[in-house]
Amino acid sequence: MAWYDEAIFYHIYPLGLCGAPKENQYGEPVHRLNSLAPWIDHIKEIGCNAIYIGPLFESVGHGYETTDYKKLDSRLGDNADLTNFVANCHEKGIRVILDGVFNHTGRDFFAFQDIKKNREHSAYKDWYCQVNFGGNNEYNDGFSYENWGGYNLLAKLNQHNPAVRDYICDVIRFWVKEFDIDGIRLDAADVLDFEYMKALRHVANEVKPDFWLMGEVIHGDYTRWVNEGTLHSVTNYHLHKALYSGHNDHNYFEIAHTVKRLYEMGGNRPDGLKLYNFVDNHDVERIYTKLTNKAHFTPVHVLLYTLPGVPSIYYGSEFGIEGKKEQYSDDSLRPALSLDDYKEAHEKNACTKLIAKLGEVRQRIPALSYGDYKELLLMNRQYAFSRTMDGHTAIITVNNDDSDYVMTVPAGDVSEYIGSLSRQRVTSANGSIAVNVPANSGEIWIPYMDSGDQSEDTSSKEDKSSQEETPAENINAEPVSTSETDNRIPDTSQLNEDAVPKPDTNPCGSETSAAKSGTDTCSVTDPSYENGKIAGLQEAILAIMAKNGPITEQMRCDVQNQTDHDSLINWIKSFH
Repeated sequence: MAWYDEAIFYHIYPLGLCGAPKENQYGEPVHRLNSLAPWIDHIKEIGCNAIYIGPLFESVGHGYETTDYKKLDSRLGDNADLTNFVANCHEKGIRVILDGVFNHTGRDFFAFQDIKKNREHSAYKDWYCQVNFGGNNEYNDGFSYENWGGYNLLAKLNQHNPAVRDYICDVIRFWVKEFDIDGIRLDAADVLDFEYMKALRHVANEVKPDFWLMGEVIHGDYTRWVNEGTLHSVTNYHLHKALYSGHNDHNYFEIAHTVKRLYEMGGNRPDGLKLYNFVDNHDVERIYTKLTNKAHFTPVHVLLYTLPGVPSIYYGSEFGIEGKKEQYSDDSLRPALSLDDYKEAHEKNACTKLIAKLGEVRQRIPALSYGDYKELLLMNRQYAFSRTMDGHTAIITVNNDDSDYVMTVPAGDVSEYIGSLSRQRVTSANGSIAVNVPANSGEIWIPYMDSGDQSEDTSSKEDKSSQEETPAENINAEPVSTSETDNRIPDTSQLNEDAVPKPDTNPCGSETSAAKSGTDTCSVTDPSYENGKIAGLQEAILAIMAKNGPITEQMRCDVQNQTDHDSLINWIKSFH
């Protein structure tokens, strides 16, 4: 187990967040990086314990056309500012990884400038790919060279040159010695030479225990990059796409199948691939912009924090800000923000409150970081799975429909579960729990005995149930009136609360334990309850369901298989 196995990342694009000028004049340092000091407390408050920040080093423009790998960009400050920033993070228990742009440099980099000056006689003429002194380019250099992405602003380094490898390896050693960083995210790792990456991994193993190498990879079989010889992790673009399109299309099959495929890549082991999961970053549109239904912000992030992998939040998205990719510009994805504009977000912004709660839950439940993954229920609009570690299980349920939905999922031998977000308690029956998942929401169910709440359980179950009606989309433990819209995910008022479940959906993704045993799946009441109380409650639930649409046989069985009095009471209350 390493620190990154339990990491929750906060991703910062510093030139944008700090409001730096678009072009670097290479003048006196302007200490903008120091303005991020208050953000460290904010990052910790929302439950993040690691920061990915970059690019940081001297460059001419957006940061990826590096001029000097050993000097903080003068638009952000000087090296002492970065040293202090990392030290402050460490004091707060936050790890820091930097952006390593090692595939290409800018034209102002010393080696490229030497080629311009000395041409064929330059000691650095082999530091770049396909340098041709018989060619030319739009800068009229009198030579041509291979670039990255079609931009001659980005000159591609010759990764096969031992001198280049040695130089970059020394850069990593310098960053650790000078700034005490904890890892590196390799830019454009999917085009890096594998021998080059092996050299970087060797240095990573040398400089610091648990030094983390994560790479930017868009497509392909991630095991090519994630292994003992190259990288610890890569960016999970497969899941990124599935999370937003799976909600926009009401298609949890896309998400579940993506997770299954990735889990199989890791050998179906929780210690297999530990991919860097995200829903937005500095290169793609904000999740709040991409979602057709803004209320899906909740189930999207419940999944981000509970599926296998390492979750990451891109700065500002915890406030639910918009960001649309524009032609020839990513500026709207990388805005300057002032924390003063969001000082009440922790109390009044539902997106921020959700992210903070999920961060707290993730840190408190080891199974979400280390547990194995098992799919429990899968439909277009409902999805449930479990994460289990050392016999402790968390059950995750999500619903992308505009109506509440009652799921029946296997509960093992645990007698009672509690919702980590809503604090609602449910009792198992016949090895299953029937839980109501509010519209466009989700929940993380853990065994009640693991929750720590039982020490405060001084009231009866009846008293407790009256206090635990808060829907899962409202992350406060305190019950609130539905009129308090500031405690809900923004724009949920646009939803049609009278929308009905689709008649072809199956409320149970697998056979009940009774069905597997060959017994009557609709055996109903416990005769110990006087005057048919249980049967009456079951009939009441079926009557309410009938108002919302046709009742399938499976739905009827789910109701009749639930024979616990308190669970039935909570079920009825969930319809209100």
